[in-house]
Amino acid sequence: MKFLYRTFIIALIASLLFPNMAIGGNKDRQGQAGAAELMINPWPRSSGWGNANMATVKGVEALWGNVAGTAFTRKTQVQFAYTDWLSGTGTSIIAFGLTQKVGDAGALGLQVVSMNFGEVEITTTNSPDGGVGTYKPNLMNFAINYSKAFSNSIYAGIIVKLISESIADVNGFGIAIDAGIQYVTGKNDQIAFGINLKNLGPKMKFTGDGLSIRSLLPQQSTLFTTEQRSMPFELPAQLNIGAAYTFIMPAENRITLAANFTSNSFSKDQFVLGLEYRFKTIFMIRAGYTYESGMWDNIYSTEKTNVNNGLSAGITLALPLNKEKGTYIGIDYAFRQTVAFNNNHTFGIIFNL
Repeated sequence: MKFLYRTFIIALIASLLFPNMAIGGNKDRQGQAGAAELMINPWPRSSGWGNANMATVKGVEALWGNVAGTAFTRKTQVQFAYTDWLSGTGTSIIAFGLTQKVGDAGALGLQVVSMNFGEVEITTTNSPDGGVGTYKPNLMNFAINYSKAFSNSIYAGIIVKLISESIADVNGFGIAIDAGIQYVTGKNDQIAFGINLKNLGPKMKFTGDGLSIRSLLPQQSTLFTTEQRSMPFELPAQLNIGAAYTFIMPAENRITLAANFTSNSFSKDQFVLGLEYRFKTIFMIRAGYTYESGMWDNIYSTEKTNVNNGLSAGITLALPLNKEKGTYIGIDYAFRQTVAFNNNHTFGIIFNL
């Protein structure tokens, strides 16, 4: 009951401090935020059940999910992941993450995520069909975090993210903060709750030579440079509240049922239900389902506004290195259904040292 009371107070304070989040799910604000890449999970294990595990996510995967989970790092964890985003479009996401235990109860984390779109033909008013070269759009964020176990039940963390978006001659930079807590209880820590705030920060703005135009004024022979002012945009802030229960069975078999509610400031709210089966750390299989209002409407409907919802699934295979120390190498795959194109596919490799 104490945790539920604390959770209510935190959610209330968040609503007061960040009023944009208090009206999360307002469809009238759809598309008004930028830096949408911050909403994309680059890691396979949590993607495999639709981010339902915000109450139980641990290690590197928690750097994107609930940062409090990095405090569970036993020593060192390193992870690499590749996502074929909207398969068939040539869009990919590459991610690297590291968490390291520091002191008796703390942990530091590092995350780098890059989203790539391949080469795009340069077009101008004089060359509308291209033929003058190409450029590469790039979206990247760099994050560093600190988390701590305050007791055997309460874990909390904070992460600072630097955001970079650029093309050949226009770029934008921003900063965002995530904060989260996880609470575990029960005889075997089989009950878990989590809450986290994501992508809180000042507005971003694009600048660069690409916003300038050189032209002649009427009846003048001198070129003048006109600089266009870009409008600042907000970050896609969100609030996640999750819960999970683990059924512990003989021979180190476990089944975890998890649910998560996401309140989005600039898009519809989402509800996720997920299930994972685990045998030790050797084998895991998971699935989830993400629901939001309007997702079953026709693809041309104005109510169908999010590309990611519906079914997700994933699998993990791991090779133990040292049973006493809990070290292993794992390979992960995640599938996530999309409204259009050929879905998302994420592959990852993890080293738990």
